[in-house]
Amino acid sequence: MPSTPSLKTPSMAHAWAETPTDFHDAGWLEPQAERLAFADPEFLLRRETRGIRFQLEMLKPDLAQIEAGIEHTVVVFGSARFTDMASAQARLEAAQQSGQADAVALAQTQVRNAQHYENARQFARMVAQSCASLPQDEKLTICTGGGPGIMEAANRGAKEVGALSVALNIALPHEQHPNPYVTPELSFKFHYFALRKMHFMMRAKALVAFPGGFGTLDELFEVMTLVQTRKARQVPILLFGTDYWQRLINMDVLVEEGTISAEDLKLFRYVDTPEDAWKAICDFYALKVPPA
Repeated sequence: MPSTPSLKTPSMAHAWAETPTDFHDAGWLEPQAERLAFADPEFLLRRETRGIRFQLEMLKPDLAQIEAGIEHTVVVFGSARFTDMASAQARLEAAQQSGQADAVALAQTQVRNAQHYENARQFARMVAQSCASLPQDEKLTICTGGGPGIMEAANRGAKEVGALSVALNIALPHEQHPNPYVTPELSFKFHYFALRKMHFMMRAKALVAFPGGFGTLDELFEVMTLVQTRKARQVPILLFGTDYWQRLINMDVLVEEGTISAEDLKLFRYVDTPEDAWKAICDFYALKVPPA
């Protein structure tokens, strides 16, 4: 049985837990009083230096993107559990051969959701191709959370046409490694969700939310709240997959119950094709870009 939580247990995870285990045993983090403070990892990982780590997580990705000329991003969110169509089809064939009804039903769902992967891949490729000939300070760069699924698809689409893409990864209990399509010098890992979210918004000129779970919903409503409360300027917020989003959330209920205003429904729009998503962004900013 799980032990009873103690009121004295800190609510926040300790940064020490996010450092690689093999380093713990190598002696490099042994306390050494003679180290310079800023060259002392053990000191920087103390609970009392959390504020300093906030600053570092803000600065490191920001400076790297400035040096790479990344000024404007299109942020793509969505499920980490979707696969490409080829992988999903292979699983369906294996399930059909097994004759297990549950396995076949699950595989059929995976095939249906694989279309979202392919759409995200095509959308990212379209953005990258369209922006390839623009001046650096006008280019839109694909930015994702760096993991698998929809994030992988978007990074993959950008890489397929030779474009850079940004990945803002997060250290999790079950390690989430950057997908293989991320631009290595623009692949960042965060300990703090808050700093990661801020970086998503700092350069975002559009948000495209594909079907996803808790993480996708968290990021989506974070952005909509920031725009609704004027903490962030309005950007295109696109919900990709009308059927999924309207089945998941009845936004009209919020208006009917008076928890949001009717005007708030204009903060987002539904799209169902990569072409419609890219056109919505171009129309919003009156962008004159070559066709993809």
